[in-house]
Amino acid sequence: MNKKNDFYDRNKKGSLFDKIAPFYGLFYNIQKRNFKKVLNEAESKLNLAEYKTIIDIGCGTGALTSVFNEKGFDVTGIDVSQKMLNKAISKQENKSINFISVSVLEGLPFEDKSFDVSIASYVAHGLKYDDRKILYSEMSRVSKQLVIIHDYNKNRAVLTDFIEWQRRRLFQFY
Repeated sequence: MNKKNDFYDRNKKGSLFDKIAPFYGLFYNIQKRNFKKVLNEAESKLNLAEYKTIIDIGCGTGALTSVFNEKGFDVTGIDVSQKMLNKAISKQENKSINFISVSVLEGLPFEDKSFDVSIASYVAHGLKYDDRKILYSEMSRVSKQLVIIHDYNKNRAVLTDFIEWQRRRLFQFY
């Protein structure tokens, strides 16, 4: 067995996230509230109103895509895990969002400059260095104007540290 320190094995697309989708889906409403708060704070520094199209890379159960949708953006959410996307698609409020199962590491199926903004929230920290470079490159390629990386910092919650420790401990071998 090969030791894995990233979120998923490219040969088992989304396997970790498929396994945790039922549990992760329980936090949808909490995540949505937190994303609303973060976006409200960011809007004072960043005029998001000048943008129309957004791609959410690693959208998971769709909490952030839903918030952007409610704010009137044309949103596309992508994730490697179909089971995560199924949770997102099952929400009535997400019916107008385009969800696609694809791995950013294999290249996004969009033309250059297809979206005004690309965002990856809580994705980069789980990728190896070389895979992060692919993520950033693809985000830059498909974005006309803005790339946003929203991820953990040193001041994260103790519960988050515990969950990340469990993830590494439980899923380090495939």
